[in-house]
Amino acid sequence: MILATLRAGVVHLALLEDMVLADYTIWRPDAPDGVGDRYTGRITARAHALGGVFVDLGDTVGFLPDSAGGRARGEGDLVDVRITRAAQGGKGPRLVLAGGEAGGKVGLRAPGSGPIGDFRARHPDAPILADRFELVARLRSDFDGVEHRPDCFAPIEDEVAALAEPVAALAHGARAIFSPTPALTAIDIDGGAASGARGEKAGEQARLNRAIIPGLARQIRLRNLGGAILIDFAGMKASARPSLAPDLTAALARDPLKPRLLGFTSLGFAEVLRPRIRPPLHESLP
Repeated sequence: MILATLRAGVVHLALLEDMVLADYTIWRPDAPDGVGDRYTGRITARAHALGGVFVDLGDTVGFLPDSAGGRARGEGDLVDVRITRAAQGGKGPRLVLAGGEAGGKVGLRAPGSGPIGDFRARHPDAPILADRFELVARLRSDFDGVEHRPDCFAPIEDEVAALAEPVAALAHGARAIFSPTPALTAIDIDGGAASGARGEKAGEQARLNRAIIPGLARQIRLRNLGGAILIDFAGMKASARPSLAPDLTAALARDPLKPRLLGFTSLGFAEVLRPRIRPPLHESLP
């Protein structure tokens, strides 16, 4: 089920799987992020150090990596490209060759389906519930199965509001503290009262961390964290933390963006790489 609510010109979208909040994002119809948009562009310069070329799209400048089709292209060439990653972090959109003829005027050829289209692609038969008649009318022009439901967001209102906070509650009283930086997102796990649980300490810490991993992976997805992510689990010696790898790998595998666990650092931080496609939630919230 896909829920849509319109607030001050901003559309909040939620995807429910088995009636549990699985994905959440912000959509600004008047200022879309461009992911999926197809353009005719003109190559303006080659960036040897970056391994690609800059492409004038008419309304912005994107980057076409050599690995995505830029290697055989030169300055002045017209190219048919599609945006695969939104502009974010001070960088322009990332591009890939779309494979068509690149004639005509530089500029937008066809818009992408937006984040609601991504949700629908994963769940083609999911109904879309919207809380405003004007939003229903807008969505019905592109999607079927759109229904008016004034209170559709009410059941998840509190959980959605909590996503704006840098701290998330996890199982057994633990907490995840999110600290985004331009280079990476650090996540510190605070075991709270559970850290002082009776029993053999190392075993208790390992059990706690395994218990919170599914909820942590869910928070990473809901907050749309991308790029490099470092996780500092609660307690446990650095040498023991790699034993958490199977649980973390399994939890990350449920994410449609397929983040990868790269390993553990010498300090015991789990290194996760999650594709950066749309801006993270903390950059998108009004």
